[in-house]
Amino acid sequence: MECGDPGSALLSTYLDWRVSLEQSGAGSPHSKEASVTKIVVILVGLMFPRYLLALYFLAYVIAAFFWRSYLVKKRTGINPVTLKSSQSVRDFIGRVFKLLFATIAIVVIVFAFLPRYYDYLVPIHWLEQEPVRWIGSVLLLLSLMWTVFAQSQMGESWRIGIDEKNKTPLVQRGVFRFSRNPIFLGMITTLAGLFLVIPNAITLLTFVVGVVVINVQVRLEEEHLKTLHGDDFVSYCRRVRRWL
Repeated sequence: MECGDPGSALLSTYLDWRVSLEQSGAGSPHSKEASVTKIVVILVGLMFPRYLLALYFLAYVIAAFFWRSYLVKKRTGINPVTLKSSQSVRDFIGRVFKLLFATIAIVVIVFAFLPRYYDYLVPIHWLEQEPVRWIGSVLLLLSLMWTVFAQSQMGESWRIGIDEKNKTPLVQRGVFRFSRNPIFLGMITTLAGLFLVIPNAITLLTFVVGVVVINVQVRLEEEHLKTLHGDDFVSYCRRVRRWL
């Protein structure tokens, strides 16, 4: 098992147990039954952490992007995805977001299904500890729930990018009473959680670049909302912080 795979400790346990079993010469039906059970438990433990991350990523993409976009399109007839291919700063940021998304997808696929290539991602071994992974896992779960909840409160105002054609209401209720950008806050938390679960050079890079790009996008959206809503948005900014 390559370094960086969280199942390596379980595999080591399995190998040690296998040696002790052979040395003991256990051959009774009960011992064989126990052997099969233990093999199943260990193999499940080896696969579950890696495959679970892939399932999480799939659930995140569906819940946080496709499902909400589908609902907005169905209810309003407006395509909430406003990213284009122009050379403007807004669309350039959109392309960077797509690149980050593709990079994360590749990292998760390598981690989950191609562990033999994981070392090419340059693992940060001193962070590969169970407490760190637990913290990262909690951040991933909380960020997903937080992001989906914030999106539901945006309702028909939900957009991917900046919509210059359709005027959307200024959302100030729910979690937007405490943060002007709760969805972006959730995305940053997701990137941090991913880095802690699988700490390597690529997840660190996606976290750093993600934070920078999200901050640029937030400021672009603030300029747009100020133009769109005027004094109402200025007043909102005075009452509520950009993040928390």
